[in-house]
Amino acid sequence: MSSAADNSIKMWIFDNNEGDARLLRFRSGHSAPPRCIRFYGNGKFILSAGQDRAFRLFSVVQDQQSRELSQRHVAKRAKKLRVKEEEIKLKPVIAFDCAEIRARDWCNVVTCHTDTSKAYVWRLQNFVIGEHILTPSSETESLIKACTISACGNFTILGTEGGWIEKFNLQSVTKIAYHRANGLLATVADDMVLVLFDTVSMKMVRRFEGHTDRITDLCFSEDGKWLISSSMDGTLRIWDISLARQIDAMRVDVSITSVSMSPNMDVLATTHVDQNGVYLWVNQALFSPSTNVDSYASGKHVRNVLLPTVSSAERSEEEEPIKKSQDSNQSNIKPFVIMDHQIPDMITLSLLPRSQWQSLTNLDIIKVRNKPIEPPKKPEQAPFFLPSVPSLSGEILFEPPSSKETDGSTTEDIGHKKMADLSSHFSRLLQSCGELESYSAFTDYLKGLSPSSLDMELRMLQIIDDDEVEESEEPRPELHSISLLLDYFIHELSCRNNFEFVQAVLKLFLKIHGETIRRHSTLQEKVRKLLDVQSKVWQKIDKMFQSSRCMVTFLSNSQF
Repeated sequence: MSSAADNSIKMWIFDNNEGDARLLRFRSGHSAPPRCIRFYGNGKFILSAGQDRAFRLFSVVQDQQSRELSQRHVAKRAKKLRVKEEEIKLKPVIAFDCAEIRARDWCNVVTCHTDTSKAYVWRLQNFVIGEHILTPSSETESLIKACTISACGNFTILGTEGGWIEKFNLQSVTKIAYHRANGLLATVADDMVLVLFDTVSMKMVRRFEGHTDRITDLCFSEDGKWLISSSMDGTLRIWDISLARQIDAMRVDVSITSVSMSPNMDVLATTHVDQNGVYLWVNQALFSPSTNVDSYASGKHVRNVLLPTVSSAERSEEEEPIKKSQDSNQSNIKPFVIMDHQIPDMITLSLLPRSQWQSLTNLDIIKVRNKPIEPPKKPEQAPFFLPSVPSLSGEILFEPPSSKETDGSTTEDIGHKKMADLSSHFSRLLQSCGELESYSAFTDYLKGLSPSSLDMELRMLQIIDDDEVEESEEPRPELHSISLLLDYFIHELSCRNNFEFVQAVLKLFLKIHGETIRRHSTLQEKVRKLLDVQSKVWQKIDKMFQSSRCMVTFLSNSQF
């Protein structure tokens, strides 16, 4: 145990290998006479400031709760600069005030110091000095002599030696937005309230309440009539400044982190927590025939809106549990509807990366560029047992058991057996989808293949000995697969699904099997049908683009 002139008693323990003492626990007080004291916490604590530049909190009930408020690593900075801690601390406090009503929200203590033209704030909840320093805006620097905090705990008033009395806001303004055209300044404090100020008259003109969690962002519309705010409570709210009320609000399943409205006021962009994309929302007010905002907005009611997805399959899986969890009060809200059928005269894209389907038409160039300089070397030793048969799809396939009972098999059974032995998962899936006349599973399988794997699958059906095929009467399994592929292309082009991907696969298919199709009349009939479907689809697409170009030309030449 030790005591010294710093008015402290300390207990040390010698548990280090070097034999040095370590401070175990201590009790301390002011090392110089205190100057200012105030009761705090219903009389259970006393705030005191002394000439030792320390600001302390004493407990009247239990001395273990007494402590000195931190001034940010004083001991560490003093050791680094090799000076005493008292030289780094703030100058002695001459006046201070506190307010308990906002102790959990922001800094609730203000102090004035000797020969100092700035005031400091403290957060008693964390026993630490605050981040903000209050500096009066007078032209001549004047020392601060007095301070007080309002009854609401939101403001502090400072009195200077030069006669200035200034009022400060103790809240942190977490967000701020300024509209230069009309001079409105929107601010957000920690109380989740939006406050609008007129920078010309220096007065508060609007106050909007409704968010229940931290406000993440806010922005003005280009005309200055709307204020849009987002919050971690998942809501996006639109406030009408002229009417001083909320005109629309919606809640999304993922909280919004940032918002921005386009200069034309037609699109609102949002970003969300843990979401890589930027979401765009269309302004209904520009496309609604009614000029009344209440006809399309929700007003004070908060609508539940689901974020859009890139796949209709994902949406269908998510809609069912969401519908079950909706309350009876929200039963009148219409869910987002996705049509199962194709929109007339429109096409759908595969949403694959452009490099994946564009590489199909340039595989020859890619193979020449990636050709190895040296031939592959034969391994010195190979395993005796091979676990599986190599496959193009990367799946592990094993040798099928050999059947010795071939007696009584018909020619059709033998043909199907040869087809099964020759084909991979590619051909088997194509045949099964052709029988069901539903090729969605086969298209998904093709989209999952790499360009080189898809090229190899198509080349596996290529017939090398075309002359022998023409002379032979026995049907070849390769011709059957090529015929099924033609049926697949006819069906997909008629439905106009995965349009750019199917076009790329079709080009590669004709490049590989074009000569085979030319030699067989059965295949030529299907190719003529394919050409007819392809022509009709392209005519509709071209007509649609021509009408859109005419519309753009009309709008650009019109004068309003």
